[in-house]
Amino acid sequence: MKPIVAIVGRPNVGKSTLFNRIAKKRVSIVDDMPGVTRDRLYWDAEWLNHEFTMIDTGGIEIDSTDHILTQIRYQANLAIDEADVILFVTDGKAGVTFADEEIASILRHAKKPVILAVNKMDSIKDAHEIYEFYNLGLGEPTPISAANLLNLGDLLDAIVAAFPDKSSEADDEDQIKVAFIGRPNVGKSSLVNAMLGEERVIVSDVAGTTRDAIDTHFIKDDISYVLIDTAGMRRKARIEYESIERYSVMRSLRAIDRADVVLVVIDAVDGVTEQDKKIAGYAHEAGRAAVIVVNKWDLIEKDSKTSLHFTEAIRSELGFLQYAPIAFVSALTKQRLSRLTELVKFAADQHAMRVSTSVLNQVVEDAVAINPPPSVNGKRLKILYATQAGVKPPTFIFFVNEPEAMHFSYTRFLENRLRESFGFEGTPLKLVVRGKKNEDD
Repeated sequence: MKPIVAIVGRPNVGKSTLFNRIAKKRVSIVDDMPGVTRDRLYWDAEWLNHEFTMIDTGGIEIDSTDHILTQIRYQANLAIDEADVILFVTDGKAGVTFADEEIASILRHAKKPVILAVNKMDSIKDAHEIYEFYNLGLGEPTPISAANLLNLGDLLDAIVAAFPDKSSEADDEDQIKVAFIGRPNVGKSSLVNAMLGEERVIVSDVAGTTRDAIDTHFIKDDISYVLIDTAGMRRKARIEYESIERYSVMRSLRAIDRADVVLVVIDAVDGVTEQDKKIAGYAHEAGRAAVIVVNKWDLIEKDSKTSLHFTEAIRSELGFLQYAPIAFVSALTKQRLSRLTELVKFAADQHAMRVSTSVLNQVVEDAVAINPPPSVNGKRLKILYATQAGVKPPTFIFFVNEPEAMHFSYTRFLENRLRESFGFEGTPLKLVVRGKKNEDD
């Protein structure tokens, strides 16, 4: 499971600059995955073979109202709850402020590692300005300049050194882990409760990785499942929606990273929203099996073509999830809930499917015969052979004579042929193209 690093601090200390500097390829720590457009508030990064998800939590505002401390504590506590490591960014030029002290007071009592970064330290002569930051009681401050890329390596070293020990994470391969993700109030918890109430055989609740997430273990038809519920977003007065949106996505990221199959829950009344697209996009890019669940179907006035029109709209809005089956259900009336477990098992099996090399290459040969590869600069692409390199998601390597001649449209054609031949419904596919010289890599 990827650790989550939350960047916290007051406005104008350089959090977004630091986030963007780390996210850019010239820092050489990020692999920008293709696919759905990603919100720049969240980014998967890597440093010294440690993968993690970086989140810019936005500035903690200090104003003249009576709710200053409430605002500070609410946002800081959200970050503490969800993150594995807190990166607390301060402004070396401005020195320690009242807001810094309030945030530090909360972080000192957190049971999470905190890395203190003093930003805007643009030269060695500014080094003496960090000493007052020791007064925050968060250990040794790390002087950096996000704008000038100074000392970012040392900062990242400190961050990855604070990651939790992976060996302590339990992982039962015999269980199918199912995450319910989606916007607040789409009915994730209601779906979990309804499924358990209808299909209860053996059930136990185990505290999950976040305060409001519950892992529910149950068995149906001799198959063990773990349902990961990410509901429980607390709405409080005077807290902007942006803050709620950030942390609902953070919890979804956590659940997605742990799951085999993701249930993308959509409110039938609202339809597909921009936030739904973002959250579903994380599941797709993470390579998880997926089922789209349209909840509250009982609230929709229907005719003979209602489900068809909804399906077409979903396929249009969530084009990157064309492979995911769609279920129209109601947690309230339990309409079609029995089908969900069947779809989860089916998607999990497809996610772990292997095909033999001989059969795979026969399918590829037939595809090439139907639609010959394109030519680039007079050189025709030749697919030498293909092999399946892994599962979850199914990953295929195509060895070719000229990798640069493999246009994305032809890769998509090959993916479609694989799906036509083997199914792979409910799971993304990963196609890798390599030149002959990379054959033994």
